[in-house]
Amino acid sequence: MLTLKNFRAANVKNDVLAGFVVAVSMIPEAVGFSLVAGLSPIVGLHTAFIIGIVTALFGGKPGMVSGAAGSIVVVLMSLAAQHGMGYVLWATLFAGLIQIAIGVFRLGKFIRLVPLPAIHGFVNGLAIVIMLAQLHMIAGQGLLMYALVLLAVAVVVVFPKITRVIPSSLAALIIVSAVAIGFHLQTLRVGDLADISGTLPSFALPTAPFTLDMLKVVLPYAVVIALVGLIESLLTMTVLDEMGGKKGNGNRESIAQGAGNTICGLFGCFAGCAMIGQSIINFTSGGRGRISGTVGAILLILFVVSLAEYIGLIPVAALAGIMLVVCYNTFEWSSFRRLRRMPKSDALVMVAVTLITIFTDLAVAVISGVIISALVFAWQHARIRVRSRQQKGEWGVYKLEGPLFFGSTAAFAELFTPESDPQNVVLDFSSTRVMDSSGVEAIDKITTRYLEAGKTIRLRHLSADCVRLLAKAGPFCSHELDDPDYYIAEDDYQTEDKLVGKETFKVRT
Repeated sequence: MLTLKNFRAANVKNDVLAGFVVAVSMIPEAVGFSLVAGLSPIVGLHTAFIIGIVTALFGGKPGMVSGAAGSIVVVLMSLAAQHGMGYVLWATLFAGLIQIAIGVFRLGKFIRLVPLPAIHGFVNGLAIVIMLAQLHMIAGQGLLMYALVLLAVAVVVVFPKITRVIPSSLAALIIVSAVAIGFHLQTLRVGDLADISGTLPSFALPTAPFTLDMLKVVLPYAVVIALVGLIESLLTMTVLDEMGGKKGNGNRESIAQGAGNTICGLFGCFAGCAMIGQSIINFTSGGRGRISGTVGAILLILFVVSLAEYIGLIPVAALAGIMLVVCYNTFEWSSFRRLRRMPKSDALVMVAVTLITIFTDLAVAVISGVIISALVFAWQHARIRVRSRQQKGEWGVYKLEGPLFFGSTAAFAELFTPESDPQNVVLDFSSTRVMDSSGVEAIDKITTRYLEAGKTIRLRHLSADCVRLLAKAGPFCSHELDDPDYYIAEDDYQTEDKLVGKETFKVRT
């Protein structure tokens, strides 16, 4: 969990400084999302602390930051408005348990089903959402606000060219705060957003009674929260994996996220998940280990408990400027260059996921991207044809090519003419494969057509798994195999003239 490498002086320094920047940057996010949900700002800050420290210590990706995320708040808004905080706590608790179960049963690997264009769309969409949130915060605040934001942006961009002793984000925070406080500038401060002073979170069971009616209301929200949180967390992990070159553990992250949310539900907080903006701030500030996330969570709660007065003096412009640079760096600008060269289907997925992320929510966007990609894949591979047709006397042999599944069954049925074929027909499946029950049903229909025409039909060169599919269909599929000893070798096999690999497979033609 914490290796000796993490305790080298340079790593510790980078992690601690990065953690400080993350802690400060999370305050307006947590406060703002709490207010959007109609809840106390302290609730969001407690959420950021609890899930932040749990995932920092036990999560699947060192350096990834979790907290009160807008994607989950969007789901919770209606539940909080209609049923109150008690139902929110139950939904958070159940969502945590669902996430733990997903991690325990090792289902986190299914994030691999999300195609790369959908990941780029997710990143671009969230970058735009975060940018719009910053622009909304500074809009109408006057020229002074805009000047301070530009100063923060300039420091973040230029400072690394001068020195890398401290993170450029921290330098921007210090310089802009010094200018605003030193010259007594009248600009929006963190303390103006809401009172962030409070106490440590305390144990408290949800006040709403545990009833069947409560479960009917809460469980759908819990499922959506669990899926939205994991999708955003695992996709954020994928982005950081690409930036850092080290792969995270999705199942471990699922368990840590679930544990953090379960604790949040028991300590009066709503659910949270990984935050791509703060994670990239942490990463670009030098935070690579678990120390950065841990320090960030601890400092956050210390600010709330004892330093709220001083943190409240920090100008919002400094945080907005840092986040705008993060948005710029997060956006996959290279995807624009690829847009003209990538297949139209991939371009459609990327643009669709981006737009849906902006205008709805992350879960709908990613699921839509996966569905569109799956449909395109099915359409592109729904091609089955007769590679060759041989006829000798009363025998006719069809050599097929292409997968036989739900997308290609219509084309499969049109390949044959039982009335004009010879008395004995062989379907050679050596270059095709039966993929699903729709393929089995298609074979049943074609064999039935031949039998009704008074012809015999045999299936040849079916792989073992295809034979098992036909066997499971039982009496619902009419077929006659004349090559039951044929196997498809996936790794090693023997040809007629030489041995390849370790296994030998008997082939009879």
